[in-house]
Order: sequence, then structure tokens, then C-alpha cells
Amino acid sequence: MTAASYLAQLQALLPPGDAWPRQANTTLTRLLTAVADELARIDARADQLFRESLPAASLELLSDWELIAGLPDACSTELATTLAERRSEVVSVLTRQGGSSRAWFIAFAAKLGYTVDIDEFRPFIAGLSRCGDRLLGGHSVRHTWRVRVIGARYTAFRTGASQCGDLLGKITRAEDLECRLKRLKQAHTNLIVSYEGA
Repeated sequence: MTAASYLAQLQALLPPGDAWPRQANTTLTRLLTAVADELARIDARADQLFRESLPAASLELLSDWELIAGLPDACSTELATTLAERRSEVVSVLTRQGGSSRAWFIAFAAKLGYTVDIDEFRPFIAGLSRCGDRLLGGHSVRHTWRVRVIGARYTAFRTGASQCGDLLGKITRAEDLECRLKRLKQAHTNLIVSYEGA
């Protein structure tokens, strides 16, 4: 609500009579205008507080949302610096749903900007395996899986987003992906990360 709306409400609460003037130049109206301005300011702050309760729109409480989400974490190789990146990282952490399927991990890597393929190892077992199957080892490989990162992450210099002194192009290893996969994998599994085409 605006200050004018609050002023109209405050004046409507006054008793009738000449002792309670409603003209703009009176002392009572100036007093009520000051009260109405403060009520409008408080109303606006309440609206802002509602917006701050949503991490995607937060500004003043964004650092508190980052604290709740555990950011920055050990897997963050470079901190999010812009407001949009920080908000996006908080929303990503708070809305992430876990999974343990091959498809879930491939989709998770894609959200981080990586193209991956996953191989799940199983031992060669006489009577179950066929001629031509790979000999991957004994029963110790049963809970081993490999994430093959196809191509390295390439970050190009972008006008308006990059700053003076940044590299024109940067190829980085998937350290953030490796760290996050090690955190998200099932505890009894062994993870191998390999790179292709880098």
C-alpha cells in the first residue's frame, strides 16, 4: 500500500468534527502523513521480506541462503561471483534430488556443463557371461563404475561477462565434477574418472 492509502485510512478513523481537520495544510494531517509514510515503508519492507524468502529472488539474505545450502563447498573450484550465479547455485543445491541410476549421473554432469558416459563393471562369470565378453576382473569389480568425461570443459572469453586479464580460452579438468561425484556416489562403490578427447 502507498502512503496516500495509509493516510486516507488514518483520516477515516478520525472522529467527525471541526477538532479533527482533514485539510492538507493542518498540523494533524502533517502528523498523520508522517505516520502514513512510516507505515508504507514498513509495508514495503514486508513485501521485500517475502521476496527474500525465495532464494531465486533474494538479495539481502542471499548470504544466509548460501550458509543454509553449505556454499561455497569443498567442490567449488571457482566461486560464483555474479548475483545470478550465486542465486542459481543456491537454488540448484536446495532443489537437487538425488539418484543412483546411470541416467541420473549423466544428467547431473550435463547440468554442470560436461558430457559423460558411464561404464558399469561386472565380473566374468562362467555360465552367465558369453564368449566375447570383456574380462574385467574378479568379484572385486562388481561395485566399480567409470565416468568417462568426453572432452574437457572449455570456457571462452565473453564480452560483457569476462574482464580484462581473463584468458581468451581456458580448458579445465573436471575437478568440480569429480569432487561432486565422489560426494554423491553410493558409499560401497568405487569410482574411476577418465578423460577422452581432452
